[in-house]
Amino acid sequence: MTALPEGRAIVYCQGAFGTANGKTAHGLVRRTRRYEILSVVDSRHAGADAAALLDGTARGIPIFATLDEAHAAARSEGREATHFVIGLAPDGGRLPAEARVDVLRAIDLRLNVDSGLHDLLGDDPEIAARAATRGVRLRDVRRTPPRSALHFFSGKIGEVEALKIAVLGTDSAVGKRTTAWLVVDGLTRAGYPAELVGTGQTAWLQGAKHTIVLDALINDFVAGELEHAVWNAWNDTRPRAIVIEGQGSLLNPAYPGGFEILAATRPDVVLMQHAPARREYDGFPGWPLDPLPKQIQVVELISGKPVVAVAVNHEGLAPNEIAPACEAITRLTGLPAADLLRDGPDRIVDALRPWLDGTPGPRR
Repeated sequence: MTALPEGRAIVYCQGAFGTANGKTAHGLVRRTRRYEILSVVDSRHAGADAAALLDGTARGIPIFATLDEAHAAARSEGREATHFVIGLAPDGGRLPAEARVDVLRAIDLRLNVDSGLHDLLGDDPEIAARAATRGVRLRDVRRTPPRSALHFFSGKIGEVEALKIAVLGTDSAVGKRTTAWLVVDGLTRAGYPAELVGTGQTAWLQGAKHTIVLDALINDFVAGELEHAVWNAWNDTRPRAIVIEGQGSLLNPAYPGGFEILAATRPDVVLMQHAPARREYDGFPGWPLDPLPKQIQVVELISGKPVVAVAVNHEGLAPNEIAPACEAITRLTGLPAADLLRDGPDRIVDALRPWLDGTPGPRR
C-alpha cells in the first residue's frame, strides 16, 4: 500500500469553488490523507483562504488565480508541488476545455495529475503523450477496474457485526460525504471505533482506506463491490461502526443513487442529509425537491430500517436561520437534526447510541 501522504497538491477548481461543482475541491480542503494540500486555483476567489471561504476558519490554503501562480508560490516557500488534482465535479464529469489547457500546463511543470472525471485523461492522446514525455503519472480515479478484479454479491455482508450506518441524502451534492467523515470522527471520540466506506472519487482522493468509485463500476458488480468494501472494513479492524457514504438521492431524476447501497450493504440505521433551503434538485431547475418526510418514508420502506437523524446542510441559510431550521425539521419529522459543520456530530452520535450500545451480532 502506498504511504500517505503521497505528496503536495495544487487543487484545480477554476470557476467552481464554493459551488456544487466544486465539491471535490471542498472535500480536499476540509480533509485528505492522500496529499498535503498547498493551494486551490480559482481566479474568482484569488487571495482568499480556501478553508475560510468554505467554513469560516482559515487553514493556510490560499487560492490563486492561475496554476503558474500557485506553483511559483509553493516553490518560493520551499514546498515544491508534486500533484495537480482536479477538484471540479461538473454534471456528467466532463473535462472543460479551459481545464484541459491547464492539465497540459501541469504536465509541463512535471506535476502528477489525478482526476476523478469521466473524461479519462489517459485516453486523450495529446495528454497521454505529453505525460509520457515529461515522465509524470496520470491517474484516472473513475477508470473502470478490470472485470477480473471485481466482486459479485455473495452474501458475506451477513458476517459483518459492526453497526452499519448509511448516510443517504435528499439530493446530490448535499454533503453526505462530509457528514460521513464527521460522524466517523464523532463516534471515534465517543469511544466507538469507526471506519468510513467511501463510494465516490472524492473519498478516494481523500485517502479513505476502504473506497469504491460507484459510478465507475459495471452494473453487475456494483452490489458485490459495495458488499466487499464493507466486509473489508469489518475484517480489517473489527470496528464498532461502519459509516457508508451515500450517492445521489433515491428520488433525484439523474442520480438515483442509494438503491444499491441499501440493498447490498444492508444498513442497520440511516442518517438523512438535507439542505432545507434547497427547493429544486441539483442541476435541474423546475424539478421540485421531494419533501423530506416523503424521502424518509421511501428510505424506510425500501430498507426496512429506521432513519434516526437528519444532518443539515446550511447552504442558503443565514447563520441565525440554522438553529430554527433544525428545530423545524425536528417538529416535522420527530427526528433530531443538527448542522454538523457548525455544531459538530455529538447530537447525531447521541441518536446512534441506542444501536451502538445494544448487543452486537450479525444483521440482515
